[in-house]
Amino acid sequence: MTRLLSGAAVLALTAGGAWANEEAIAKWLPEFQPSALSEAEQKAELEWFAEAAKPFAGMSINVVSETIATHEYEANVLARAFSEITGIQVTHDLIGEGDVVEKLQTQMQTGQNVYDAYVNDSDLIGTHWRYQQVRNLTDWMAGEGADVTLPSLDVADFVGASFTTGPDGKLYQLPTQQFANLYWFRYDWFNDPKNQEDFRAAYGYDLGVPDNWSAYEDIAEFFTGRDLSHMGVEGEVYGHMDYGKKDPSLGWRFTDAWMSMAGMGDKGEPNGLPVDEWGIRVNENSQPTGSCVARGGATNSPAAVYAIEKYIDWLTKYAPPAAAGMVFSEAGPVPAQGQVAQQMFWYTAFTADMVKDGIPVVDEAGNPKWRMAPSPHGAYWEDGMKVGYQDAGSWTLMKSTPLDRAKAAWLYAQFTVSKTVDVKKSHTGLTFIRESTIEHDSFTERAPKLGGLVEFYRSPARVRWSPTGTNVPDYPKLAQLWWQNIGDASSGAKTAQEALDALCAAQEQVMSRLERAGVQGDIGPKLNEERDPEYWLSQPGSPKPKLDNEDPTPVTIGYDELVKSWSESN
Repeated sequence: MTRLLSGAAVLALTAGGAWANEEAIAKWLPEFQPSALSEAEQKAELEWFAEAAKPFAGMSINVVSETIATHEYEANVLARAFSEITGIQVTHDLIGEGDVVEKLQTQMQTGQNVYDAYVNDSDLIGTHWRYQQVRNLTDWMAGEGADVTLPSLDVADFVGASFTTGPDGKLYQLPTQQFANLYWFRYDWFNDPKNQEDFRAAYGYDLGVPDNWSAYEDIAEFFTGRDLSHMGVEGEVYGHMDYGKKDPSLGWRFTDAWMSMAGMGDKGEPNGLPVDEWGIRVNENSQPTGSCVARGGATNSPAAVYAIEKYIDWLTKYAPPAAAGMVFSEAGPVPAQGQVAQQMFWYTAFTADMVKDGIPVVDEAGNPKWRMAPSPHGAYWEDGMKVGYQDAGSWTLMKSTPLDRAKAAWLYAQFTVSKTVDVKKSHTGLTFIRESTIEHDSFTERAPKLGGLVEFYRSPARVRWSPTGTNVPDYPKLAQLWWQNIGDASSGAKTAQEALDALCAAQEQVMSRLERAGVQGDIGPKLNEERDPEYWLSQPGSPKPKLDNEDPTPVTIGYDELVKSWSESN
């Protein structure tokens, strides 16, 4: 499908006279196929970049992102193309996610221009909105950055723009890659007649995609230690995969919406209000007012305890023994080795590694033996709540970056997300940011090889997956508290309740310091007075009182039936 630009956009792009870089444009156009634009429209966009960049020709700029396939394509291909077309030299550094945040914090604290632009997760939207140290892009595009803002940028085409918008309605970051945290399972194992027959005999219902945690647990139990030699599978088989080492990546595993999957927070899109998936409550002015139940938060609530206890229980009983000592990067490749039946907490950023020829989870024709589907939800979850996480790595411009350097960096940022390059970039990294890309014919053709990724992103279900929202006032300071405290629970040093009590108290200490310092003004934390927890547990919404039954009736759905329901909803 080719999406045509409006007449006004084409006129705006082609205004500006003769082009100095026709040769470079002609060289690079074949690289950017397929595209949501016609080649003529792509050429018009590239000519606009060449013209808009003239005042900055010869300048060298430095940008940074974490290391994933999408950003490798940007750094190794798009940066070179942009430099040849515009004359602006780009150094696009690839470093660890934690290092990106550290560099950003350094620039925020010192005011020194460390990088001219950052690809920074939208999880920091609450931080950026409150500290006001990044250029809000809504005002930037209409003001100082108007002369370097692509007329055909089409912000409405970005599927994650709501994630990077503050409570003030301003856009603070622009997504350049996006991936969800979904349920992953062995489609071939689930459809095997013997497995289906044995499962029904053991549990009394059909083996299928679990809709709730009760069904997930049954399936994990069923496959762990099961003999699958009738399918040609040798060796030990496991019904679950996860990781548990006390490491910063353990924190992501929980702040990336495990608690919302359990049902800890409130209803709301893109995040629960007034209590979000970190258990942080805000008032009507979006000021954080507490994390512990005694202040109206939910971080140490019964639903949160349930979430942690299930995590530990499943890791111990149903995952490979080595999983408890693994970090995120070590655990990620394990399902592709062919011994795992399902994984609830699986990032679609791993898709490219799961479709390589010759691996145990791909058949001889190159088709995946697995599928991805919406994650099941816990006992406390209610319709209208978010049910999973989406990572939205987003271009971010700091106010401390000099104006000319910010303009040059903004040109490069827009180039990496432009309709000219986005379909090709998405085929490389499989991290969708544009509606026009998701709906492109080339992804209709490729969908059968991607195990449900395209179907998910075209489905109405995707809106219930979102990054950390604006309730979190200082992501870098608070995120480090999670892995340290939950690590105490995963190691057995503390009970789930003890670890969460310590976590919510530590979050409130940080918020109290921010409140006293007044650095975030009248949108910073304003903690509630402590009350008897029963007061808050008896109020509607989150925090929720302990359920009498945390193991409701298991529910499953056939995968093909699920996909059919998505197409019928569109």
